[in-house]
Amino acid sequence: MILNNSIMDYQDRGNWGNAKWRGNCSGHVIYDLLDTFKPKNFIEVFSGGGTGQDVAKDLGYSNSIHLDLANGWNALKDDIPASSDFVFSHPPYFDIIDYNQQRSSYDQDDLSNKMPYNKFINELDLINEKIYNCLVNGGRHAILLGDVRKKGKYYSLIKDMTWFGDLEEHIIKIQHNCYSAKKNYITKNPLIAIAHEHLLIFRKNGIWTLNIKYTKDFEMSIRQLDKITWRDLIRSVFEEKGKELYLQQVYKVLDGCKKSANNQHWKEKIRQTINTSQEFIRIEKGKYKLAI
Repeated sequence: MILNNSIMDYQDRGNWGNAKWRGNCSGHVIYDLLDTFKPKNFIEVFSGGGTGQDVAKDLGYSNSIHLDLANGWNALKDDIPASSDFVFSHPPYFDIIDYNQQRSSYDQDDLSNKMPYNKFINELDLINEKIYNCLVNGGRHAILLGDVRKKGKYYSLIKDMTWFGDLEEHIIKIQHNCYSAKKNYITKNPLIAIAHEHLLIFRKNGIWTLNIKYTKDFEMSIRQLDKITWRDLIRSVFEEKGKELYLQQVYKVLDGCKKSANNQHWKEKIRQTINTSQEFIRIEKGKYKLAI
């Protein structure tokens, strides 16, 4: 079926491929992508349980290529054997599923191996760059990825990986019968089960020029922000140092911050903010506590 909106929702995965292969992509995803874009030279990377190959056969493709460690192709070391106008890839979602067990053999280059998250992203980037390079001008790379939560931390693979080419489509795929939705989590904070995947479609729109987008993570002290309010700065002092503080303690922490450096009357501004905000309660002369 030709795709006509940005939501994919399939109640079953279809009869294509090995249904026992964990994490196997729904054949409807690949079927609808091929039906929509009608490529001449279809390549599948991370072909896993053979779903894409069965779909391609049903659609009459006799020259499609399906690559995976399971059939001897190493995504980190081997070249993509042909040029393509459409590549579909469905890489591991970090180390959530151990595909060494799926294949019943260990490979040091398996992207699902236990490794630091940054290393996983770097290796995924290498593969995605390789896929982009095999595209003919005007070709597309459709990549299906899910988000991951481990030990309470949320990992957005599509945010952290490098984007090669121009993003043409971002489709949300609804997940059914996923493991996280069945698991009962006992946590102090509300935890929302991940029940969606992302299908990003990148297009190669230039022969020699490559458009790249990547995320940079860094930390900075809010003391160095000039747009932050005095209230938020003062509240942060109370949150760090204690619920009850003397003004002198607040002065000491905020002395030298960017807003203080830009205001010669910064101590007066702190006193004014504390005395006019309902978030601070006076205990005694010169001593206050947080109301929240």
